[in-house]
Amino acid sequence: MKSIRIGTRNSALALWQAREIARHLQNLNYLTEIVPIISSGDKNLNQPLYSLGITGVFTRDLDVALLNDEIDIAVHSLKDVPTKLPENIEIIAYLERDHPQDVLIKRKSAIDKEFHELKLATSSLRRRAFWLKHYPETEFFDIRGNIQTRLQKLEEQEFDATILSLAGIKRMKMDIDYEFIPFMIPAPSQGVVAVAGHSDKKEINDILKQISHKETQICVEMERNFLSTLEGGCTAPIGAYAEKFDNQIRFKAALCSLDGKNYIAADENFEYNEDENFGEKFANLVLENGGKELMTEIKNQI
Repeated sequence: MKSIRIGTRNSALALWQAREIARHLQNLNYLTEIVPIISSGDKNLNQPLYSLGITGVFTRDLDVALLNDEIDIAVHSLKDVPTKLPENIEIIAYLERDHPQDVLIKRKSAIDKEFHELKLATSSLRRRAFWLKHYPETEFFDIRGNIQTRLQKLEEQEFDATILSLAGIKRMKMDIDYEFIPFMIPAPSQGVVAVAGHSDKKEINDILKQISHKETQICVEMERNFLSTLEGGCTAPIGAYAEKFDNQIRFKAALCSLDGKNYIAADENFEYNEDENFGEKFANLVLENGGKELMTEIKNQI
């Protein structure tokens, strides 16, 4: 086999993820080549993602490259990947999850401010909504760009703090202070690097399955099933996190109104059964408890 062409976004974090996949494949004695591709989501940094009106802004260009046979596989942050994939594209492998949490980064001049005093920069509707549930008077600012760009904006502009994924900070080996946010449920599949492949490329897909982490796959498929059943793209304020201990799973998830006032949550411990779709089950419970009306309200507001 020739070298495996690994498609990736062009950001420092995305390239780190691609190199991590390359490392796993090289450990199995396969040759690799990294092919950077600029995504639509990286080209437009002025608008918040929810206002772009499409899902998959970070994955679409890689999907096209896969379908056009310009690359053999595409590496993604799984939380950026829509739950409905284009025909002939599927998620083949999942690396072991690390650091699923969101964390708060304060600018130096705001280091002593309490949560309720902060002017907060985030373009994520989930992060905004979950924060507003606890601190309804918060003033928000939009912020886009890679981690380095956001941290630079944090020191230069008029807000006090921003929220970032801990996984990105750790992967970039950034020496910055952060605080955990106890009430913030992560985005479904946050902290997971995943590999998408073409359904027809059986030989490459069989290779990829050798580097996949089964426990992570079980958990993130549950989270993504919860998300897809609620019909939430990357925009609705939905958090979901599954954690597996032996044969037990703890599943925490929530749907929140944009203003934080209406919050429908699930928090369950149960025994894992591979024949049962727990993500769909819990999403249906949320929908039956007012989630259906809330999802309609959110869609009408975005």
